[in-house]
Amino acid sequence: MRKDCDYIVNYAISQVLPEEAVKRALRGHVFNRGSAGRLLLVAVGKAAWSMAAAAHEVLGSRISEGIVITKHGYSQGPIGSLKIREAGHPVPDADSFSSTKEALEMTCALTPDDEVLFLLSGGGSTLFESPACSEEDLQEVTNQLLAKGADIVSMNKIRKRLSRVKGGRFAQHCAPARVFTVVLSDIIGDPLDMIASGPAYPDSSTCEDAKEVVRRFGIELPPACIPLMELETPKQLDNVETVITGSVRELCAAAAHAAEELGYEPHYLTDCLECEASEAGSFLSSIARSWQDSDHSVAFIAGGETVVHLNPEGHGTGGRNQVIAFSAAEKIAGLTGTAIFSAGSDGSDGPNDAAGGYVDGETAGKLAAAGLNAFDILNDNDTYHGLEAVGGLIKTGATGTNVNDVSVVLIRR
Repeated sequence: MRKDCDYIVNYAISQVLPEEAVKRALRGHVFNRGSAGRLLLVAVGKAAWSMAAAAHEVLGSRISEGIVITKHGYSQGPIGSLKIREAGHPVPDADSFSSTKEALEMTCALTPDDEVLFLLSGGGSTLFESPACSEEDLQEVTNQLLAKGADIVSMNKIRKRLSRVKGGRFAQHCAPARVFTVVLSDIIGDPLDMIASGPAYPDSSTCEDAKEVVRRFGIELPPACIPLMELETPKQLDNVETVITGSVRELCAAAAHAAEELGYEPHYLTDCLECEASEAGSFLSSIARSWQDSDHSVAFIAGGETVVHLNPEGHGTGGRNQVIAFSAAEKIAGLTGTAIFSAGSDGSDGPNDAAGGYVDGETAGKLAAAGLNAFDILNDNDTYHGLEAVGGLIKTGATGTNVNDVSVVLIRR
């Protein structure tokens, strides 16, 4: 069943790679509309390198200048004359700030004849950042939001107020040049103003929305950040055209197709899985238990993005997909032909080298034999090492895409 897991994960990711999607988006667009203006490329996010490579293949020397900003370890070599930069995630680092400064300098003083091709994917909220507060204050707020288990939309409502490029401000910076944005969605429902905090899209959130997030999650804002919560972001941008391509729906559909190829009857649960990762693991294990009497092989597929509330006293490492799988291990203990796994489409699940985790009916027994206690591992935020001890880590390496996560229940009969 582990082989089935690996096949489904790898196939699903292969079907949401951005290369062909970007090419499709570019084919119908006429750049510069016959003017003598420049075409500048700015690619931001975990999928930035792949998106930029596809755009460069189509446009080549028509691109006057460009920069690619992606996560550390995610670039795959030179792309023509484009500048390739790597930066921090999930917390912005000095490379995030310096790379964004380069992008802003490249796109300053543009004319109405110029055009910016802006390629945007998940992770951009961290990788593309020019703070309106100090860098240290921004990092502190980001760390608090992550530790409190804030969902991505809530996080971005605050981050927009603390940034000079989020919430439509990058497109505003590029005006009067036109901005053609191609988006690879990593947020459920594809809200364009929230993907990577919407650098080139009018903002639907308000100052009061941001303040409510601060209250709800108990965020302690540094003093210099408090007045920034009062700043509204652009509500209208006349120089932007946006095309969205790729989403978690396609990821789930591909996983279902792969499962069917392997002989499972696929059942599509949802592409809007939003809850605590441990709750998602419990939910999936309940489905596994209730279908044990099935006389044929079945697969249940769910997509979305869960959250994890970290124990502040924990010292381990892990990620939301690892927590989903690990939380299900005890509940499916002893079940034959049953497995649960979850993986991030970007190949990254927290600050480690795993994309997610896999468990089956034997995992709990393997943990016990190794002298490991599942409760202690979860309490220490250390699902990575817990799964590593029983061969349950899923590792794909950087994939070049980012369209949320897919979680699967397999029952083989």
